[in-house]
Amino acid sequence: MKITKRKPTGREVDVAAIERLEEFRKKLHADNASAARNAASNLSWLQEDGYEILEEGLLKGTSRVARAAAAYGLCKMRGRMKKKALELLEQGRKSRKKGVSEVCAYALELMAERKSAEPQAEPGNQQGGQTRKKRKKKKKKKRPVFLRGRAGGNTAGLGRSGGMNRSGNRDLGRGPGRGRNR
Repeated sequence: MKITKRKPTGREVDVAAIERLEEFRKKLHADNASAARNAASNLSWLQEDGYEILEEGLLKGTSRVARAAAAYGLCKMRGRMKKKALELLEQGRKSRKKGVSEVCAYALELMAERKSAEPQAEPGNQQGGQTRKKRKKKKKKKRPVFLRGRAGGNTAGLGRSGGMNRSGNRDLGRGPGRGRNR
């Protein structure tokens, strides 16, 4: 698909930012849905510039993948651009283009479901309803030294002899003259 060159808005700081935006824009219009959603997610973090590219992808996008990814990115918008993104989705829902209106309606429906599924904030709780409960850690019972994580199959780390050496003492599988440090 042929994409026309985007005019810089003047908000971009340097050449690298312009190239990065252009890269995200190309990925948004790609046929690969996963790459398009990834690009849309990244664009959702880029306030005005991301909003403009997502708006273009939603309203002027020719592929279904680009429209769906743009709607996804608009749903992911945070901060001051979230309200504008919601307005754009509402505007898209009223669009005459069937593909745009369907994608926007579905995105708004998902956002409404997500909002109703979030727990409501309790008075005095600053975390928006997400309370943390401290769990007691279970203390792990230590196994005897000769049973601790040694390789050796069914003998559970007891060496080849099954735990006893020739003199009847415990065999820790270390061999003759090696001592504790291996």
